[in-house]
Amino acid sequence: MKISRVIVVGSGMGGLVAALDLARQGLRVTVLERGDSPGGKLRQESLNGVRIDAGPTVFTMRPVFEEIFSDAGACLSDHLKLHRIEVLARHAWNGRDRLDLFADRARSADAIGMLAGAAEARGYLAFCAQARQIFETLENSFIRARQPTPLSLVRHSGLRGLGGLWRISPFASMWKIVGNHFADPRLRQLFGRYATYSGSSPFQAPATLMLIAHVEQGGVWRVEGGMKQVASALAGLAASHGVVFRYGADVATIEAQGGRAAGVRLATGERIAADAVVVNADAAAVSGGNFGPAVQRAVAPAAAGGRSLSALTWAIAAPAHGFPLAHHNVFFGADYAGEFEDIFRSGRLPRQPTVYVCAQDRDDSAVAPGVAERLFCIVNAPAAGDRRAFTGGELERCERAAFGLLRRCGLAVERRRQNTVRTDPVEYHRRFPATGGALYGQAVHGAMAAFRRPGARTRMPGLYLAGGSTHPGAGLPMAALSGRMAAATLIEDLGIGGLTCAR
Repeated sequence: MKISRVIVVGSGMGGLVAALDLARQGLRVTVLERGDSPGGKLRQESLNGVRIDAGPTVFTMRPVFEEIFSDAGACLSDHLKLHRIEVLARHAWNGRDRLDLFADRARSADAIGMLAGAAEARGYLAFCAQARQIFETLENSFIRARQPTPLSLVRHSGLRGLGGLWRISPFASMWKIVGNHFADPRLRQLFGRYATYSGSSPFQAPATLMLIAHVEQGGVWRVEGGMKQVASALAGLAASHGVVFRYGADVATIEAQGGRAAGVRLATGERIAADAVVVNADAAAVSGGNFGPAVQRAVAPAAAGGRSLSALTWAIAAPAHGFPLAHHNVFFGADYAGEFEDIFRSGRLPRQPTVYVCAQDRDDSAVAPGVAERLFCIVNAPAAGDRRAFTGGELERCERAAFGLLRRCGLAVERRRQNTVRTDPVEYHRRFPATGGALYGQAVHGAMAAFRRPGARTRMPGLYLAGGSTHPGAGLPMAALSGRMAAATLIEDLGIGGLTCAR
């Protein structure tokens, strides 16, 4: 049977890319989104008419998006205005110790040498070399492979590649390998933090996540108009290829007939038939029964206790002064091990949190003092939003600790109730059901964790998965690749040719 009608549930990054790739193959695609605009986690908060990005803030791996647009007959630069950032991030530990990492590796090495000495600068260059090796080893054999296994990874590498596989340190923790490169505890914090980009603890994540550092060195861009523009551009391009978008369409159940996915039923009771369904939601929403019993067993249940990080966040429109903010800034807490013990072992908000601040009106230049600017502040938190509500006292204590750290580092934010929106794990769970507020799917803890992420194909014919909880993982470019993989897998199952975008 030739499938012609496809429903995509959710318009996050994976769903948008899957819809676009399927539509350009001639399939009739309808995207059902319960919100009022595309984007999923690419969302904004509105404060007195000011729109603040309140989701992903880092745009990397530009070639992935250039491929997506090019394959659809378009040019990325015609749809998005991207500005390359020279200061990848500004880091601070107190009012004295600061460090900028640059797009230029040599400048970063010089800055590290000034902060911590020549040996640490050499350690940084060695760290970069290993991060690059990890990325180059895994790019085709894992990241762009549709359903990798440990055996396929070895087979792809061949006998000559086995040594390279061993050198990427898959069985060592990221914290251990970072410690091999840096003696300075500040630098261990800084480079260990890359594990949190996948919602994981550097003390439990494998050293392979060092590849994120290499990705960042390949370029970080600021999106003019905000990160939400990435979703808007993809939705517009998909619509030009015939994709139909229905907003305010809340999918209650996915229905099956004859053992395969056959369409959906909306919360309004409306039924929409389809020959295939792509679910762009957390995989746990399927296995947890959020889309009904017909498809619940199509996806393996998520591992108990394996959730990634959630967050406590503040979207703020206010003046900030005293610290020369870059676009991306990280303020480190004093007890890094304690922070992750609090989150992953005790299930509580960190007592000494690290704080990330995205200053959305800054690139590598300053904003005039006293001028209100858009800030998005993030503290890591446990994904327990479906198990407990954090009390007002707990939230206030974490908030005082976070903004107290900023003040000690020299940053004062004129924060008021009327210019701040606070979001906690309970709210993230409400927005992203079945997650407890986890923002990255399952944590990547242990050497085999990355192989346990579900792939695009489920146990039920005609039902596919896309998004950051599926392979190859969290983050905008990975979610985009997951959408490509879902589309390519569906096309392969049809036997109608094939997309060359995923292996």
